[in-house]
Amino acid sequence: MTSASRILPGLLVCGGQRCGTTSLYRALAQHPAMLKPVCHKGVHYFDTAYDRGLSWYRAHFPTKAVARRAADHTGLAPIGFESSPYYLYHPLAAQRFARDLPGVKVIVLVRDPVERAWSHHAHEVAREFEDVADFGAAIEAEPGRLRGTEERLRHDGRHYSFDHQHHAYTARGQYTDYLEPLAQQVGRDRLLVLDSGEFFTRPDDAFERVLRFLGLPWLGEFAFARHNARGRPSPMSPALREHLTDHFAPYDDRLADWLGAVPSWRQSQTASAVQ
Repeated sequence: MTSASRILPGLLVCGGQRCGTTSLYRALAQHPAMLKPVCHKGVHYFDTAYDRGLSWYRAHFPTKAVARRAADHTGLAPIGFESSPYYLYHPLAAQRFARDLPGVKVIVLVRDPVERAWSHHAHEVAREFEDVADFGAAIEAEPGRLRGTEERLRHDGRHYSFDHQHHAYTARGQYTDYLEPLAQQVGRDRLLVLDSGEFFTRPDDAFERVLRFLGLPWLGEFAFARHNARGRPSPMSPALREHLTDHFAPYDDRLADWLGAVPSWRQSQTASAVQ
């Protein structure tokens, strides 16, 4: 009922999953010109709730009166934002938000895809969304679980796949497969790809890049912390790590063009090889 009096977001943090999106979200929420959703970090409208309509989506954000007060306080045009990591991966999400939020900016974080997959699996097991507790077995099961799911999602806007959302451990780390169509929808200049290794080791520098992308000055003090880190129940076998590293190598090579540098995890691998 109040949706007409509320703002729509100008920024979406779209992923990647288990790549530091919660940490970036909490850092952004500290900026006085950034307006987060009223209740939840991620609304998941453009992936799993699109049939609820734009008024339902708008109802999750602050009111225009709150935005006016923020503008009066900062002298800046405030920016609403949310963070739903599945937006990067759902095959219809980008065209939906490009259409419904014209001019929206998008941030994507990326991390070592091997570590991302391992973290993803541990996360799903802990949430009891995964009954294949062995990481290697889950990797082997992934192709069968995902077979045909993207096509069904793409051709039926109401279709939902639990496997696609929760069990795509290897697929999620093939970042450029998702960045390329995303850029086609929103425009390359409205997309910032951030290496989470940089964000966690040099947060001030990385966050300065984020603020420049958003056209905002550095206002106040920011506390940077790593959120949602999760331990692993057992070590990954060297053979599986090597297999996944080899699998992701060509995707990592293409990713360098998006980052403007070799991904941080590839730099670490090179340094280790030299030593």
